[in-house]
Amino acid sequence: MSDSKPVFPTRAALERAGPAALLALAAAAAQAADPVQCLIGPAQLVTLRSSVPAQIVAMHADRGAAVQKGQLLVTLDASVEKASLAIARYRAVMLGQQRAAESKLVNAQVKFRRREELQLQKFVSAQDRDDAEAEMRVAEADLLEAKDNRELSRLDAQRLEAEIGRRMLASPVTGVVIERLQNPGELAQVGEGTIAIIKVAQTDPARVEMVLPAARFGKLKVGQQIRIKTEPPFDKSFQAVVKVVDPLIDAASGTFGVRLEAANPKQEIPLGVKCSAEL
Repeated sequence: MSDSKPVFPTRAALERAGPAALLALAAAAAQAADPVQCLIGPAQLVTLRSSVPAQIVAMHADRGAAVQKGQLLVTLDASVEKASLAIARYRAVMLGQQRAAESKLVNAQVKFRRREELQLQKFVSAQDRDDAEAEMRVAEADLLEAKDNRELSRLDAQRLEAEIGRRMLASPVTGVVIERLQNPGELAQVGEGTIAIIKVAQTDPARVEMVLPAARFGKLKVGQQIRIKTEPPFDKSFQAVVKVVDPLIDAASGTFGVRLEAANPKQEIPLGVKCSAEL
């Protein structure tokens, strides 16, 4: 189970953190002659948690490790489920009960046909014929039950395979492990507010967040390219594309937010640093 969340706070979050931070950012942006301040970070942070309480058996990546989407990161204990899966798979291919039911049905069918012929010739009573027919119907039901049991075992095996899959946590994004919160031998906890297992940052694309004064509202459009420059000591310049422009202006601060993205396949753009945008 994973929780994705934006790397940088929204305008409301900045206000909760302190109006001074928001006003300082907006004041800097209000001066048209000066570059607009911004922040660079990963596209998203993914916090991996277990959906089931289980002991952590292995951690396959440490902090700083580059990971690919779908790569196995955490293995939880699934010994009980694997044993149950082996039993279910064996039951799904067992033929003893089905073949016994088939033989029983063949004998019941032969017996019924004989009783039917004898009854037509008045050698046995109608009750004997009816008893033979009932025995045949029971044999048919036994054969159907044997087939149903095999199908149920097959379906149970699929369920157990899914349960085992829930105990293998893979990265939902391509990026970098930024934090490992638990270790092998510890119990994976379930639910919000509990200790997560591992955190992964999606580094491509890089995300740029900035807050602009209301005077600039309507001047930026989605798809527009803007030159971004990181602050020292990095001094790196790159192009970013506007992806989101807040449709509403915050009345309390007189600002609105803008989100940009820049391709970062080689992780050349430093993340978690301040920057300036040339508008």
